[in-house]
Amino acid sequence: MSKIEEVRKAMVDAMKAKDKDTKDALSALLTALKNKAIDKRADLTEEEETQVIMKEIKQTKESLEMTPADRTELIEEFKKRIAVLEQFAPKMMDADEIKAIISGVLAELGIDTPTAKDKGRIMKELMPKVKGKADGKLVNEIVGSIMS
Repeated sequence: MSKIEEVRKAMVDAMKAKDKDTKDALSALLTALKNKAIDKRADLTEEEETQVIMKEIKQTKESLEMTPADRTELIEEFKKRIAVLEQFAPKMMDADEIKAIISGVLAELGIDTPTAKDKGRIMKELMPKVKGKADGKLVNEIVGSIMS
């Protein structure tokens, strides 16, 4: 079952339950997935579906960060939307899993004590391995923290 079908089914369930917030979030996600498929002129791969979902989550989080603190109704709406979208996103790696992959990359590159000069090489090898599975910001922070 593709993500489009899963989202459509969940949206129908939300409509039956008269859950407007969930329905709206799923409707926006469904539109984004369909638009990506139309642009590609073919069905989306699982990785492409994940990219669309992650992009929607990122945009919603950015909107949440830019929302003034006194706009509590908007803040609640964005938090609900993020919770709904995260149900369809793959489980993200935690810091320990990322550190394990970084250790593997360092071993592959033959780097014992990474320095700031090595960061570009490390990131170049690391990012394809964690793409779509880990938050890039978190990966960058962890790599920065291990630099000597």
